[in-house]
Amino acid sequence: MSFPALSSSIALGALIAWMLALTVKHVIADFFLQNAWMAIGKDQKTGWALPLLTHVAIHGVLTTALVAAVQPKLWFIGLIDFAIHITIDRIKGFLVARYQITPGHPWFWWLLGVDQALHHVTDFLLAILIVANA
Repeated sequence: MSFPALSSSIALGALIAWMLALTVKHVIADFFLQNAWMAIGKDQKTGWALPLLTHVAIHGVLTTALVAAVQPKLWFIGLIDFAIHITIDRIKGFLVARYQITPGHPWFWWLLGVDQALHHVTDFLLAILIVANA
């Protein structure tokens, strides 16, 4: 399994389809299936592990199911998504807890935007990986 060379071409239609699928998955996992216990709990100074693990497990399971349904040999992409997602969310949670970042804090929207951008870049790279190895 590998990424394509920078000068190579991959199927644009498949790339767009995977980006849309992973974006919809992300919205479902982050905004419909994430409850207050996960959203607030994962950003606490203590007791953050279980809410964070629950949240990123949802992402990993949905990504695994989505990829395995279309490209079964790439089922493990969900594990990659899990690992990257937990890293991004833990760093964000640490910063929120350490600097007491709430919606009134000047860093709040900046931090939320960087978090979401990193998740979307992850989805883009995963889509490339999926299409390149289809």
